[in-house]
Amino acid sequence: MFDWINALPIYAWVKALHIVAVISWMAGMLYLPRLFVYHCEAEAGSRQSETFKVMERRLLKGIINPAMIVTWLAGLFLVWAGHWYLSGWFHVKFALVLAMSGIHGFLSRCVKDFAADRNQRSQKFYRIINEVPTVLMILIVIMVVVKPL
Repeated sequence: MFDWINALPIYAWVKALHIVAVISWMAGMLYLPRLFVYHCEAEAGSRQSETFKVMERRLLKGIINPAMIVTWLAGLFLVWAGHWYLSGWFHVKFALVLAMSGIHGFLSRCVKDFAADRNQRSQKFYRIINEVPTVLMILIVIMVVVKPL
């Protein structure tokens, strides 16, 4: 049977798109909690607080959300085209990506809370939560590169 997917350069292009989207998604996921740390210092309703609200919303809507969507779509294509869904390492990676998507949802909720001046969390909380995407990203890269399972 002719393997048309690997005969065409589309797999390599989608893989490149996937990598760029992941980098964009992770950059936003690492920067957004940092904005929250600084936003905690700003008084509710102040000019600085309103500026942070705009920055957070634009980062989420303009970069993080689209990058996550492209990451998922390109990743699902790669899984299907490469038959990776049969591999053990992929199942672990998939679970880690689901966890990353959960953190994404949590950060989206935080943006809404800050926008409504309802934040109840401290700077310390956001400094700690800022490390979660980093740890997940490292584990995902290990799964992809090393393929230990």
